[in-house]
Amino acid sequence: MKGLQTIASSYSVAETIDRLVSAVTSRGLTLFARINHAENAAKQGLQLRPTELILFGNPKVGTALMQDKQTSGIDLPVKALAWQDEAGKVWLTYNDSQWLKERHNLGKKSDPVLDAITDGIKLVTHESTQR
Repeated sequence: MKGLQTIASSYSVAETIDRLVSAVTSRGLTLFARINHAENAAKQGLQLRPTELILFGNPKVGTALMQDKQTSGIDLPVKALAWQDEAGKVWLTYNDSQWLKERHNLGKKSDPVLDAITDGIKLVTHESTQR
């Protein structure tokens, strides 16, 4: 899907998110929220395969993007979704930083920030999904 990066995880949804939370917080990033969509669905009597979302980031970095184009705030903080498909395989999906640049028409001054986000998210997502 355009604008999304999806990688396979070697762990369950919960463990993938636990590992991602650990990777994010150990680097001094802020964990803004953790949402268990399957648990919330169950509370409504609905079924959903394991699906969890976290929102995380660095307010200083996010603010720099919003100072360029305030609409980028709709996609901030960074989100990562761990989910289990119908075959039982676990995946981790997140927004592609370059898609954010295109979507919000961010200027050149945002390029170093977007590059840092790209490098950082690749590092923490790899760490949280690979054995």
